[in-house]
Amino acid sequence: MAVKKTKPVPADIDIAQAAELRPITEIAAAVGLTEDDLELYGRYKAKVHLDVQEKLRDRPTARYIDVTAITPTPLGEGKTTTTIGLAQALGHLGYTSMAAIRQPSMGPTFGIKGGAAGGGYSQIVPMEDFNLHLTGDIHAISVAHNLCAAAIDARIYHENRWSDAFFERKGLKKLHIDPYSVTWNRVVDVNDRAVRNIIVGLGDKADGPLRQTGFDITVASELMAILALSTSLEDMRERIGRIVIGTDNSVRNPQPITTEDLGVAGAMTVLMKDTIMPNLLQTLEEQPAFVHAGPFANIAHGNSSVIADLLGVKMVDYLVTESGFGADIGMEKFFDIKCRVSGLIPSAVVMVATVRALKMHGGGPRVVPGRPLDKAYIEENLELLKAGLPNLAAHIGIAQKFGIPVVVSINAFPTDTPAEW
Repeated sequence: MAVKKTKPVPADIDIAQAAELRPITEIAAAVGLTEDDLELYGRYKAKVHLDVQEKLRDRPTARYIDVTAITPTPLGEGKTTTTIGLAQALGHLGYTSMAAIRQPSMGPTFGIKGGAAGGGYSQIVPMEDFNLHLTGDIHAISVAHNLCAAAIDARIYHENRWSDAFFERKGLKKLHIDPYSVTWNRVVDVNDRAVRNIIVGLGDKADGPLRQTGFDITVASELMAILALSTSLEDMRERIGRIVIGTDNSVRNPQPITTEDLGVAGAMTVLMKDTIMPNLLQTLEEQPAFVHAGPFANIAHGNSSVIADLLGVKMVDYLVTESGFGADIGMEKFFDIKCRVSGLIPSAVVMVATVRALKMHGGGPRVVPGRPLDKAYIEENLELLKAGLPNLAAHIGIAQKFGIPVVVSINAFPTDTPAEW
């Protein structure tokens, strides 16, 4: 074991920093990978080359488990902690196991929500690297996304300056982008509310057209969703080329304009060429863990990458992944979108529930991040708990409609009582 357990349980950061990590080459060797299969980023993290798919092709496919949850409180109910804990527990039973989860945005990490590496003795380490830059995937997405944004404004600017004949001599044609139709904002991976809505093009004519736009957080980029769904570099290139950034200025029948039309799809792909390789880290108990892609579940499909799962199921006996938000969002998109792309069928669904969330759904006081919990959540209240059980039943019903066995996992807190469990 990579960390010694003590009571009372220390803070998450203290546990993570006290852990004795194994070199990532040793973690990889345990699942049949050599150093030649890795792109090392220091001693404790690496990317896995996609050509290992051929090497792993004839191995048996792992049992595939999705961890989801009932409708969460704003504090979260512990899906990631349960995912990592389950992978570690399977390791205790003598099976080879792996966790596959999303990479978090730095914005929420520096906000009230905090990091997403798990909690307690169920964490992925190195925790600081996990929650911050990792191997630079999010930065690469930021640059590729903003390259497209810059190209849009540059194209509008130059088309207003030069004639059709000039563009024809350059082997181009005017796109006639309608500035009011452009949906492609810029991105930055911090919570910066001051630039959510901005005006660009201020200054003289050389600074580009004046128009309203804004910044989104990087993980909300369509490129993040594309990364999570791509099965190869070629597939990612095709998907990037189909991105619609706006329409032309035709009055009667505006036509969509894509990144392919804009001529930037190839450059965007080159900037993201290394992001397609999954990131390999380890749990506190030395199980391998893929941390790759991080689309939101409310605006995208909310699951880690398809390619990580396709590799992971050929490396271990059990692959444990998680889907974002509640079962009514992330899990449904896991089945309807991710599994259709990967072709993988899960063996089971783990439904995470907490006494706290069930009490909230039973009519309990509002749960507000950063504020102390109402006494209803820290004292025994069976009536409030029972009133919230229909939420759990509804989520179980959603999973059962897909024909997959459901196991309910109660994420227990010190303020819970045995009667409430």
